[in-house]
Amino acid sequence: MAALPHAARRSTLHRREHLTALAFIAVPVIGFLVFIAFPMLFAVYVSFTKWNGLTAPRPNGIQNYIDIFSDPYFWQSMGNTVFMMIGIPIGLILSLLLALALNRRMRGTTFFRTVYYVPVISSLAAVAILWQLAYNGDVGLINHLLALVGIDGPNWLQDPVWAKPAIVIMAIWKGLGFSMLLYLAALQSVPRHLYEAAAIDGAGAFRQFRYITVPMLRPVTFFLVITSIIGGSQIFIEINIMTPTGGPEFSTASIVWYIWQKAFNYSQMGYATAMSVVLGLLVFVVTAIQFQINRRSQFSIE
Repeated sequence: MAALPHAARRSTLHRREHLTALAFIAVPVIGFLVFIAFPMLFAVYVSFTKWNGLTAPRPNGIQNYIDIFSDPYFWQSMGNTVFMMIGIPIGLILSLLLALALNRRMRGTTFFRTVYYVPVISSLAAVAILWQLAYNGDVGLINHLLALVGIDGPNWLQDPVWAKPAIVIMAIWKGLGFSMLLYLAALQSVPRHLYEAAAIDGAGAFRQFRYITVPMLRPVTFFLVITSIIGGSQIFIEINIMTPTGGPEFSTASIVWYIWQKAFNYSQMGYATAMSVVLGLLVFVVTAIQFQINRRSQFSIE
């Protein structure tokens, strides 16, 4: 009979622990449902309607999706977005080279690490304004520097040929420090005995880099590729500030910029949401392919 009060106390304690655990779990679950799941489901619903954001949505079937595939501006803005992603591999290579250089024991490495990381923590809007001034065809700093070596620079942001490369250069410069810092941390975590053993076996610097450094950096590279693709597909602020009209001949309009124009300038919320759904599906497919490639490469290494 004496065991009953003890069992009752134990049962009460377990219930309290379960309730406390549920309370902690409920906060992120509710946040996910309210701020992610519900907006996603509502967006899918709105993509099948004609809606201006003020009146009630009117269902119109798959007409928005039909209009998307016959919209030349959608395809041009999607092509512009894909073109701007050319900066992803360039930025990763440059950041890796910087990380390799700053991983050496020499004076001033802390200063250079700080200098390269400053753009990452700077306001993107402020940075875009500064680069817009630097790209000015008449008084811009870049053309002034080119003139010193006898090169007549273009009017960067007003030239349909050079407008996209100009934004790519700025985006690479902006994200260089973040990738460099991750690569630097990964390099410093590589065990030194691997390089020592390889050197004893006669492996040179290139073979050490290929067979030790690159495989050890693979998780960081995979993370940077995925996040860069997701971020690159959402490029907007740079476009909206540096080329607010979408650039000459619509040459710099990204897909998110075009979605924003349709939604808030033309009040075509249903059509804009349908484009957002298509973009989300494309990003999901590309990300899934990257995960599959990374999984196969891991199996091949093993």
